[in-house]
Amino acid sequence: MILLVVGFVILVKGADFLVDGASSLAKKLSISEIAIGLTIVAFGTSAPELIVNIFASIGLHHEITFGNILGSNIFNILMVLGVAGIIAPIAVQRNTILKEIPFLLFATIISFLLAFWKRELSFSDGIILIIILIAFFIYVFGILKANPLQATDIKEFSFLITILLLAGGIIGLFLGGKFVVDHSVKIAKILGVSEKFIGLTIVALGTSLPELVTSVVAMMKKRNDLAIGNVVGSNIFNLLLVLGVSSIISPVAYRIALNPDFFFLIAITLFLFLTLFVGKKHKLTRLEAIIFLLLYFGYILFLFYRK
Repeated sequence: MILLVVGFVILVKGADFLVDGASSLAKKLSISEIAIGLTIVAFGTSAPELIVNIFASIGLHHEITFGNILGSNIFNILMVLGVAGIIAPIAVQRNTILKEIPFLLFATIISFLLAFWKRELSFSDGIILIIILIAFFIYVFGILKANPLQATDIKEFSFLITILLLAGGIIGLFLGGKFVVDHSVKIAKILGVSEKFIGLTIVALGTSLPELVTSVVAMMKKRNDLAIGNVVGSNIFNLLLVLGVSSIISPVAYRIALNPDFFFLIAITLFLFLTLFVGKKHKLTRLEAIIFLLLYFGYILFLFYRK
C-alpha cells in the first residue's frame, strides 16, 4: 500500500514537470501546443503501455498485450477526458476534430481489422502499423508552426531546464506507473482473475494513470491543447507504436472474445468525434464529460459481469 501511495505522488509530480516542460518548449520554439501534446507528451505518457507490452510480448501474455491497449484507450477517452472536462469545458481546435480524431478512428479500425483477419498481429502487421505511425509524424511535422503558442502566463525556461523537466516528467510517470501497476497486478492475482480481465482493468488503469494525471494537470493550468493532444496522441501511439512493436517482437494472438471491447472503443472514438463536431463552439462540455464517465463505469460493470 505504501508503494501505491508513493507511485501516485511520483505520477503527479512527473505530470507537473512534463506539462511545464512541454509548454516551455512550445513557447520557446514558437510551435503549436497541440503538436507537442500529440508527440512528446503523448509518447511520455504512453511509455508505461510500451514497457508493459514489451514484457508481455516476450512472456507471450497475449491477452495482457491486447487488453492493456484496449483498456487504456477506452480509459483515456472516457475517464481522462471525462475527469478533465468536469474540471473545465475542453475547447478543441477545429483541426483536431477534422483530422487528428478521424486519424485516431482510422488507426483503431485498421488495428482491429489486422488483428481480426488472421486472429493475430504478425511481424508484417507490426510493420504496417509503424508505417502508418510514420505518416502521422509527417502530418504532425506539417502543423508544428500552425497556431504557435502565444500565452503570456507560461513560464519559459532555458533549453537545459526545459529538457530536464521533460526528461524528469517522463521518468517520473514511468516510475510512478510501474509502482502502481506492480502493486495492482499482485492484488489482482491474489483475487484470482484472468489475464484478460487484468489487462482490461488493473494494468490498463495503471498504465493510463500518466495520461489521467497529465491531462488533469494540463486543464488546471489551462493548457487545453496539451490535455486533448495527450489523449489523442497517446491513443494513436498505443495502437500504432505499442501494438506495432509488440507484434514485431513476437506475433500477438488475438481472441475474438475481445471483439466487444474493440467495437466499444471504435464506438466511443466515433462518439467523441460527433460530440465535438456537432456541439457548439467545438467544446467538450461538463454534461458531456459526465456522460463519458457514466459510459466508463457502465463498461467496468460489463467487464465484471462477463469475467
